[in-house]
Amino acid sequence: MSQALTETRTQFFEFDDPAAPLRLCVGDPLPRFTLAYETYGRMNADRSNVILLYHAMTGSQHAAGRNPDVPGLDGRWTEEMHEGWWDPFIGPGKALDTDKFCVICANYLGGCYGSTGPASIDPATGRPWGSTFPVLRMRDVVESQMKLLDHLGIGKLHAVVGPSLGGFMALLTAAIHPERVHFVLPLSTGVETTIDQRLLNFEQVTAIEADPYFRGGDFYAGARPDVGLALARRIAHKTFISPDALRMRARSEVVSQKPPHGWYEMNHPVESYMLHQGQKFVKRFDANSYLRILDAWQWFNLVGETGARDLRDVFRRCGSQEFLVFSIDNDHTFERKHQEKLVRLLKQAEVPVIWITVHSDKGHDAFLLEPRLFTPHIQEVLNHRDD
Repeated sequence: MSQALTETRTQFFEFDDPAAPLRLCVGDPLPRFTLAYETYGRMNADRSNVILLYHAMTGSQHAAGRNPDVPGLDGRWTEEMHEGWWDPFIGPGKALDTDKFCVICANYLGGCYGSTGPASIDPATGRPWGSTFPVLRMRDVVESQMKLLDHLGIGKLHAVVGPSLGGFMALLTAAIHPERVHFVLPLSTGVETTIDQRLLNFEQVTAIEADPYFRGGDFYAGARPDVGLALARRIAHKTFISPDALRMRARSEVVSQKPPHGWYEMNHPVESYMLHQGQKFVKRFDANSYLRILDAWQWFNLVGETGARDLRDVFRRCGSQEFLVFSIDNDHTFERKHQEKLVRLLKQAEVPVIWITVHSDKGHDAFLLEPRLFTPHIQEVLNHRDD
């Protein structure tokens, strides 16, 4: 039986290079920033056993083990955050086997768990960045993490792994830096932002911005837009789990008859469940970080952000790589047809690819909850070392 990792800790990479700043897709370059990251397992002598893991939209650098505290987060490191978000997948004998590999996971630039983001202090003003924080694109997140790899002396990754929104980052990494990646593992993701996603994201943006306490993003000195952020989370949360799984989860919720905001009295467990999800989320996340990530998602453009001519050209760059693509048959966030398009493009570019569809009633969240469906396939690919 595989063992769990014990207590882990967050480390901080401080980038400070005004002569060669991080060039952003929009706006001025960023000469200084911090990335919060964690590592699991040990790098070998030539640093060839490293796996870079990108977290999903509201994840963190804490992917495995237990981390009871990250300083300076203004209460956002709640008890919910203490256990690594991918703990069932990382450790000795697990999917990402720390007896063989060194796994690195960093909080996104623009995030709220120790990486520089809107809640961080702007050194130019001594106040939180708030509304003045730079506009970000997915490529900016990837390039900031390439700076981290450079700092750690890592030339080529054994693999890059990304579930959900992290899959966008994995694809960008593979296409922008093909020489730095061998295996590419996108889980439950796609190659573009769909119309359904745009509508859901737009609803979430307007929910936050309509909160009277949002104040254009400059709310840190007073009340925070908790009602808007909680509503945004509920809008998104219903796509993460299947209707059947939602029905089962809601059965265990205590139905409160108390009106949440006005006269309406909740009368079904699913309402109480969704209200609780929003209330729990606002304690651990920052509204501005949420908006920055949503904005990057809305503007995601695999062709434009890689400088390619078209999607076929994107994947022609990946000819020296091997892909393992996962679908979840009951996924309502990234439906199976989106991975089908990705696989078709890879095959047209003659990139080696294995495509696995897992069968789960958990919906999109299966990549978090059911390691037994993914682990054998991940191990089979990652343990194949012929490079």
